[in-house]
Amino acid sequence: MIPFENIVKLGQRTMLENNVFSVSWILGRFCNYDCSYCWPYAKSKTVDHRPLLEYIRTMDEIKSQARANGFDKFHFSFSGGEPTAYKGLIDLIKAYQEPVSNYLSVHMTTNASPGFNWWNKWLTATEKLDRKSITASYHAEFSNEKEFAGKLVFLQEQGVLVTINQVMVPDRFGEYYARALRFKQAGLHVTLKPQSNDTASAVVEGYSDAQLEILQNEMEQEISQMALFDKEGKEYTLDQAERLNAFQFNKFKGWMCNAGYQSCIIREPGGEVKRAYSCHDEPLGTIEKGFTLFKKPKVCITPTCVSSADSKIPKELVYES
Repeated sequence: MIPFENIVKLGQRTMLENNVFSVSWILGRFCNYDCSYCWPYAKSKTVDHRPLLEYIRTMDEIKSQARANGFDKFHFSFSGGEPTAYKGLIDLIKAYQEPVSNYLSVHMTTNASPGFNWWNKWLTATEKLDRKSITASYHAEFSNEKEFAGKLVFLQEQGVLVTINQVMVPDRFGEYYARALRFKQAGLHVTLKPQSNDTASAVVEGYSDAQLEILQNEMEQEISQMALFDKEGKEYTLDQAERLNAFQFNKFKGWMCNAGYQSCIIREPGGEVKRAYSCHDEPLGTIEKGFTLFKKPKVCITPTCVSSADSKIPKELVYES
């Protein structure tokens, strides 16, 4: 058991140990699905992607500023909306590989709706990267469970790190958990994610003690994603950042955080470049007008860090001397 009350430092292993700069990028809100339960701000029926050259210019500027701060290993994570609906995504991934870096990783959060022809093009575009991964979300209103799992098994066989992200709605917990078990039996990794409220500022209420026990301990991954350290420097590990919300260990106000220095996020509409999804800070800038990354870590001013993408960012509780 991790003594969360004694933890004073944590972060994703690749960021702590390998000095990787991480970018989470919402390319647009357009989605080919129209799920009834999706938050209004997270989807759009109108294609809202920017021109390819604008994306490439932004990507190059991030890498240039990060290199000036001493980072030359990169992880770019694309989401939406639905990122595969962006017609320039394959070309953007190709451009990502220039100039040469010490390490390049690409991730995508997707509904996995494209056919095998598209996925084969994506595999070709990513074959020279050091790491490629996807987080897939299953949407029963639009997707066939067998076809969905079949695509993911295929990608996994091609060396892609695949995870299914299952948001566990309290009043449908049993149904969703049964489906997650079926995916696991097919040989796929599944994370059970607590549902956040409609402003993504807190985890919803309504989970029973038994459900929380499942969220905290079930579907354990083979590789420990997170490293946590107590006041004496003893290390603890956690297989996935999503569990931090399940344990309600997500309040880091006053901690020194690398968001904006070792990571940033880009979100539409507006093209804002920010420290992180949860952060209440002013944006670092915008795609159109320019942006400036921090030169060093800064203190967190946000009450709750709900996004797992934000929880992964290295942070440390620093005591004043």
